[in-house]
Amino acid sequence: MRALILGGTGEARELARLMMGQGWWVTSSLAGRVSNPHLPVGEVRIGGFGGPAGMARWIFENGIEVIIDATHPFAERISTSAAEASRATGVPLICLHRPAWTPSPGDKWIPVASMTEAASVVARDYHHIFLTIGRQQLEPFAADKHNLYVIRCVEKPSVQLPARHRLILSRGPFDVAGEKELMVGNQIDVVVTKNSGGPLTEAKLEAARSLGIPVVMVQRPPLPGGSRAYLVHTPLEALRALREV
Repeated sequence: MRALILGGTGEARELARLMMGQGWWVTSSLAGRVSNPHLPVGEVRIGGFGGPAGMARWIFENGIEVIIDATHPFAERISTSAAEASRATGVPLICLHRPAWTPSPGDKWIPVASMTEAASVVARDYHHIFLTIGRQQLEPFAADKHNLYVIRCVEKPSVQLPARHRLILSRGPFDVAGEKELMVGNQIDVVVTKNSGGPLTEAKLEAARSLGIPVVMVQRPPLPGGSRAYLVHTPLEALRALREV
């Protein structure tokens, strides 16, 4: 059987490994936004499909029998394309999205619905802001000319940045001690992050909790309509869903 995994996450790579071990023909599709990505086993394609119609055409041409959306929880465009391509082709869709983080005792989370709202909150109320949101959505913060932004991402951003900023190019996982050192050393008084879930970057939340630093938490977008029937949270759950579909 032939499967398309929309990947780029650790869960996607683990699922590709498990499915290959069970005899599946797996093609993993990566967006191509990182120049040196971790590659999964099996066949890999890099780049977009050209929207839902392009993805549906590729699915037909390649005899795909199931689609697994194992992208980042904030990859809204590709998840929407996957849902629409699934409806158009009749090929079943499994959404493998890791569980969201939930606050623990001592957390000072400020939930916001968008990056624009996050930028407004931190510009108004804080001075030394730690941005751990990747490099694609930094532009809403660029208008702030007064506060200092410490920006950590894997590769150099191509969008406009705040006038006062420090750029840290680094790839996780990170540990709590290192996160605390970064926050104390930069006098951070707020952290901005997306509710991505997973253990890879969770250390910053524990560090912020122990230091009493608030976290502006950008909430996940809703999954596209029609994709909730096969929502799973782990690669093993995805394997069980494969048997069901």
